[in-house]
Amino acid sequence: MINNNIFAANLLRVSLFKKNPFGHNLYIKKWLIRIFGWLTHRRFKGFNQLKIEGSKILNNLPQNKVLFVSNHQTYFADVVAMLHVFNASLSGRDDSIKNVGYLWNPKLNIYYIAARDTMKSSILAKVLAYAGSISIQRTWREKGKEISRQVKFSDVSNIGTALDDGWVITFPQGTTTPFKPIRRGTAHIIKTFKPIVVPIVIDGFRRSFDKKGIRIKKKDILQSMEIKQPLKIDYENESFESIIEKIEYAIEQHSSFLKVISKEELEDYEKNNYKRKF
Repeated sequence: MINNNIFAANLLRVSLFKKNPFGHNLYIKKWLIRIFGWLTHRRFKGFNQLKIEGSKILNNLPQNKVLFVSNHQTYFADVVAMLHVFNASLSGRDDSIKNVGYLWNPKLNIYYIAARDTMKSSILAKVLAYAGSISIQRTWREKGKEISRQVKFSDVSNIGTALDDGWVITFPQGTTTPFKPIRRGTAHIIKTFKPIVVPIVIDGFRRSFDKKGIRIKKKDILQSMEIKQPLKIDYENESFESIIEKIEYAIEQHSSFLKVISKEELEDYEKNNYKRKF
């Protein structure tokens, strides 16, 4: 009996102090995800409604070496919504985030790539960074100004470490402005680390929230998230340009998706952004 108690105490001690490869305490991270998940749930299942497609795909993915590529609409709400959807799906919910209890045992090896200056911009950003950010130094922009500098090797290495440990979310355009080009660095990451690449297309977040994804701008917006089948990539022989083009089409940010629409079509489109009340 005494030995069992000692074993249980040691097990609890290990669980309380276990860390991920970046030195973050997993017990603290778990509680951060639980608390922020509970606080944000109604943003996607209450004030607004998140329509999900393809979440079953998540259940067939390995525990690590998976890279999610998505278009980008807000700084934080996009990632938070994905954390909800990923954990809900892994808990047996298909295309649904009903009942936030799925966050009691969240997947703790989900990371997302974010600009270092963004993740240091406020106390909230720093807390969210602890929940899974891989903060990188942008090579093309800083504090709203265009710049040009070399990629930091440590940033690339950290992304590789995160992929070895679990799943990584990236927004390859590096901006919330639609139809901007895919950054070449994404193709470099794919060819270097050879992850499974899963495209995601989101919509409605820009209309629901402010640019940071913190303040609710409008309610009753129909948000959407489509998770697509993994891309087929020849890691050894495919060119950077070919991989970039595949991603552009997969996340629906290729220039061919741009078209001129009539005023009537635009008005109809805006109406469909609101959930229908019967």
